[in-house]
Amino acid sequence: MTQYARMSWEGRRLWTSRGQRLAGEGLQRALEHTLGVSNDHVPLEEGTLERSGRATRDGLNGAITYDTVYAVVQHERLDYKHLPGRTAKYLENAMNSEREVMLRLMAVPLRAWLRG
Repeated sequence: MTQYARMSWEGRRLWTSRGQRLAGEGLQRALEHTLGVSNDHVPLEEGTLERSGRATRDGLNGAITYDTVYAVVQHERLDYKHLPGRTAKYLENAMNSEREVMLRLMAVPLRAWLRG
């Protein structure tokens, strides 16, 4: 199961190799943060689903994935009972609640460079 968010920014300085590297670093930080928030709410019995979570990126494209055969079912089934604080829609909710934080984390490495 994978959750996506799309952001684009058109800026001449970004498309240098340094700009792309810094944007990628910010994206990785944002993905890892959101994975952590998602892991705080992922259904938990033995921890297998939580441990399967990964934040990966390829250049300026990134994804958060959970790699178990039941990840999608656990995410989508609202009628399943979970331990307190654990919910369905764990990744979707994290992506929605952390959108602003993700954008700020993505901007941090670029901001200092663009100001300089």
